[in-house]
Amino acid sequence: MLRARPGARYLLIAAICGAAATACGSTPAPASSPASAPTPKVSLNIKVTNASHGTQNWTLRCDPAGGTHPSPGAACAVLLKAKNPFAPVPKGIMCPMIIAGSRVARVTGIYFGQRVDTTFTQGGCDLARWAKIGQIFN
Repeated sequence: MLRARPGARYLLIAAICGAAATACGSTPAPASSPASAPTPKVSLNIKVTNASHGTQNWTLRCDPAGGTHPSPGAACAVLLKAKNPFAPVPKGIMCPMIIAGSRVARVTGIYFGQRVDTTFTQGGCDLARWAKIGQIFN
């Protein structure tokens, strides 16, 4: 009588199970769509209100750049270069009483996984914030 090597029985069982699964049929994993676009790291809705020009609404996606913004590449370059662009105004600071314009920008969406819901104005305590990324509101 031939004696099988230790462990050969387990290989035989695995081969039989594999053959049975193949014979019964299995569904292949769904193929990834070659036309699917990468998910942007920044996806924002921008609403700019100007007393003399009305309201403008845009979407802005960055990394990769896109959206309905008039110049998404330039806007993304400004936004991605700014350090912590949506940080709130620090508490207890002295604010200049300078009004540089009548525009107000509301920004909502996602910025590198963080929810954004903030408003920028062209003056007072928001003047420094507007100066940092105000080019994206043009």
